[in-house]
Amino acid sequence: MKHWAASLFIIFVLCISIPSYGADIESRLKALEDTIQQQGKTIEDQQKTINALKGETAKTGGKTIESAQSKATGLFGSSVLSNPNISLVVNTFAYASNLTEEELELRNIPGYTTEGLENRNGFNLESAELFLFAPVDPYFNLYATIPVTEDGAEVEEAYFVTTSLPAGLQMKGGKFKSGFGRINSQHPHAWDFADAPLPYRAFMGGEGIIEKGVQLTYLPTLPFYTLIGAEVLQGDNEFLFGPDAESGPHAYTLFAKASLDLSDNSTVLFGPSAVTGKTKTGSIAEDTDFDGDSTLYGFEFTYKWKPSKQQGFALQSEYLYRTQKGDLSALDENGDVVSVDELRRIQDGLYVQGIYQLDRWRLGARYDVLDLFKDEYRVAGEEQEFDGNPRRMTGMLEFNPTEFSRIRLQYNHDRTARDEVTNHEWWLQFTMGIGAHSAHPF
Repeated sequence: MKHWAASLFIIFVLCISIPSYGADIESRLKALEDTIQQQGKTIEDQQKTINALKGETAKTGGKTIESAQSKATGLFGSSVLSNPNISLVVNTFAYASNLTEEELELRNIPGYTTEGLENRNGFNLESAELFLFAPVDPYFNLYATIPVTEDGAEVEEAYFVTTSLPAGLQMKGGKFKSGFGRINSQHPHAWDFADAPLPYRAFMGGEGIIEKGVQLTYLPTLPFYTLIGAEVLQGDNEFLFGPDAESGPHAYTLFAKASLDLSDNSTVLFGPSAVTGKTKTGSIAEDTDFDGDSTLYGFEFTYKWKPSKQQGFALQSEYLYRTQKGDLSALDENGDVVSVDELRRIQDGLYVQGIYQLDRWRLGARYDVLDLFKDEYRVAGEEQEFDGNPRRMTGMLEFNPTEFSRIRLQYNHDRTARDEVTNHEWWLQFTMGIGAHSAHPF
């Protein structure tokens, strides 16, 4: 009785001291009851919808019903939220040279390639590059790059990338830019200059190594970024291999890239690369056909200093070293073999470029050279003599109104033809992009 009396006394005191407390409790209970009733109605409506969908599915034999709110758009059925990111990058330029178009077409690099320059004086459209990207599912991403030129459209890249492999592994398959070197994996609109470096043109062509194949990379757990990769490629590149060199895949690549932060504002990226395979090409000399083996080694180095978004400096260089050995066949005007001699080439090349950025302006310079340390070109054991070292000096001034547009003025002092004629080249380049585009690598 004493405990009950004490409890009643406490309740009586609370009711006197806080007269509105009971009313407050009652209002809260009422609000909670209304909320529960509303949630119950929502659950009831959802259950009706589920039952209706089950009924429709039964009527259609288990086929998926497409609604206005959620439509199956993927290969295996997916949400509208998985629509691919699409972008378009237009690269157009005005070009001027002191040489005629016929002279440009014949301006090859003796000892390296018979391919001339395709630039035409006046206005040019490099391409309108269509880029598509989307996740396929939790295991794959899909990419495609389709440049459209005045000659038509082609699939430059179309590949998948895995997203769920364990232990830092990732696989890429399809047609893609090889991980060899620095510039090779970049699209032309991401280059710091309007044209490819001279060693790229001499050893692998202006477009670089773009192959059908498979790539496997490994990202180990280390204190600094390290990427190790290997590729098995079809070997279609006309300069290094050639589609007729061997049936099936006949080119193989290894590369490694490491990155270190020197300070809060500066970073270096460096690493070696190598690609090797069977070769069959007619690009070495006029009226010849080479059948043998080729190996190209490379080493890349990039230094970036970026104290702010408005200011920065980048120093970049690649050294390439190529060895080739095989049979060089001389052909007559009908393409028949006249003679066969052994060819051995050991050649190298280097480019160094620097880019300084201040706000929306960028100023750059580049130096390219071939036959830097090694220049061996032997046919039937006899050294072939060529005049001078192919070399080129380039200056560039660039203005970026926004991150989506670029205006670039570039000059080349080109001495690549081993003669006394200098090709004075000028570019006024406009590059603009629209749509969602994945970020470029460091």
